[in-house]
Amino acid sequence: MLKLLVVEDHALVREGLLATLKNLGAETRTFGVPDANEAIGVLESEDIDMMILDLMLPGTKGQTFLPVVRRRFPTVPVVVLSALDDADTVSRVMKAGASGFVSKSGSSTDLLEALRAVLSGEIYLPPKLRELTNRSETAHGEGKSLAQRFGLTAAQARVLELLTEGSSNRQIGELLGLTEGTVKIHVSAIMKAMGVNNRSEAALMASRKRRQN
Repeated sequence: MLKLLVVEDHALVREGLLATLKNLGAETRTFGVPDANEAIGVLESEDIDMMILDLMLPGTKGQTFLPVVRRRFPTVPVVVLSALDDADTVSRVMKAGASGFVSKSGSSTDLLEALRAVLSGEIYLPPKLRELTNRSETAHGEGKSLAQRFGLTAAQARVLELLTEGSSNRQIGELLGLTEGTVKIHVSAIMKAMGVNNRSEAALMASRKRRQN
């Protein structure tokens, strides 16, 4: 039995995706949820074979949620589906650990092709997006991530991403599988590394740096 999870906040789009996924075979069970919190619930209770993730989710955005999934559920491949299909976005998503990227401007055939490739163990990018991503990486080869700029660990970088979205320590802990005390330690280390006085300043600086990239 192939178990697939769709994380998409628009009900009509989600239902369409779930219907399309049935074309992968008769032995397919699908789950559809609107946000990251519900997705974690399914991932914890079901042996999911692959997740299809929309980037523009309410609350915790898909781009922030992807590293969380990679850390907590490392065996679950993630295919990102998004209307944002510029080279920089695709490059960031793939570097964050996605197994594939499909533009929402594509067809259901494109999606099924990508999912079949990922299920067979491949990393999928449409040829056009692959070319654009390579150009972007070449053009920005000297750019540094926030973690590199401030000397943050991978865990601290994930906490900072969630801070920029306004998540509380409790919410961050639930998403990352950490105690609230551990989150507080990470937040303190982040503020020290960035040279700021509070979490709001850290979040604001991170947002500005990201826009500059």
